[in-house]
Amino acid sequence: MLFAGESVSAYGYSPVYSATHADNSDSPTYGPSSQATYSLDDSHLAERWGVSRIEAPQAWQITRGDQSIILADRVVAEVNFTNSPTSDDLYGHGTHMAGTIAAIAPECQLMNVKVADDRGKCEPSVVARGIIWAVDHGARVINLSLSMKASPDLEEAVNYAWSQGAILITAAGNRGGSEPSYPAYYVNCLAVAGTNKNNSLALLSSHGDWVDVAAPGFNIYSELPQNQYGYKTGTSAAGAHVSGVAALVFSVAEDSNVNGTVNDEVRWAIENSCTPIAADGVGQGLVNAFQAVTETISSP
Repeated sequence: MLFAGESVSAYGYSPVYSATHADNSDSPTYGPSSQATYSLDDSHLAERWGVSRIEAPQAWQITRGDQSIILADRVVAEVNFTNSPTSDDLYGHGTHMAGTIAAIAPECQLMNVKVADDRGKCEPSVVARGIIWAVDHGARVINLSLSMKASPDLEEAVNYAWSQGAILITAAGNRGGSEPSYPAYYVNCLAVAGTNKNNSLALLSSHGDWVDVAAPGFNIYSELPQNQYGYKTGTSAAGAHVSGVAALVFSVAEDSNVNGTVNDEVRWAIENSCTPIAADGVGQGLVNAFQAVTETISSP
């Protein structure tokens, strides 16, 4: 998983459920689902309202992801494309996004690609380099919780990633209007608007006919650096929810059209399993993890 906000290597993951080990060992088991079961920790789940809203707990009855999907609980690769002396997250954005994604897809693995500086600023050319590096190192779900100006290099990197079988989940932006945001506006990105607890458009969320889906993006509780926790609002958090869903769907998707990749099947399942909501400019509606996974395994 590419986190384009800061590094997430400093991120300490506390799941919304706790591991229960059949062998009574002290160490978590990260093997296939049959080797570990999960029980909900209601206190954490109550804070992470978005995880329940998209029906991730129901989806866990089918899949919690798998380790071939590069995304969650431990870092398997990292790189720093910025002028920062460290790949650690000093700004907090990447850590927060990682916490949400890992809460939804706990059995996937994380790839830490730092493309924003320690103030959270990034350039299209740097993001493009990060995308290409992530894909070339096995990333299958790329979370782009950022927005910037259009760039030929950025669009080329997005198209390359899609052609290699990755899905790119992108924040629609926080301008509060319908002006397109990049890279979300590119055809090979899944653009995500933010919603609140009333399933209405979240404060300042961008929206429009170029947006594909929506997800929780208001007062989202997640991890921060130095073992802290906090709330963030914005389409970055909404995109993180969808990235988690994408990882779950990837773990059960098959190449039904025999084109050599499954990112098209994953995107189709996410978009075509959404719950309609009474908000304009949110594409197919609110993502639903359970329905997306169910749609995938029931497709011919």
